[in-house]
Amino acid sequence: MKIILKQDYENLGKLGEIVSVKDGFARNFLFPKNIAVPATSKNVRILEETKKHDEKRLARDQIQAEKLANELENVSLTAKVSVGEEDRVFGSVTTQTISDLLKEKGYEIDKRKIKLDEPIKALGIYTISLKLHSDVEAKVRVWVVKE
Repeated sequence: MKIILKQDYENLGKLGEIVSVKDGFARNFLFPKNIAVPATSKNVRILEETKKHDEKRLARDQIQAEKLANELENVSLTAKVSVGEEDRVFGSVTTQTISDLLKEKGYEIDKRKIKLDEPIKALGIYTISLKLHSDVEAKVRVWVVKE
């Protein structure tokens, strides 16, 4: 029996793929758990329409991400931190701190989109990567200075 997967399923395939499985497996397991639907001509047309809409949406999202990346290239952030003797930083500058600084500048960027290997614990100038879209990445300069 040919089916269309409604979600990723290990050992079968990914969302939207048309795969062949045994009839009993489809009727007794995949259909009741809403993992798949039969690959009828109607369902195949619906799948094709959904793919077209998704492609358009992804293209629109990528264009918006590229525009935002161009704007962010010119943005410079200043993180003021308290320091002790010999300019040792108390605490650190994290992705949440950078997200808050971007919010103050008018950019709503989720902290999970900010690539920071480890929190910044020293004064200086850093270039931080932002993953705005699967294909779009922006760089922002962060100045860590004394308070």
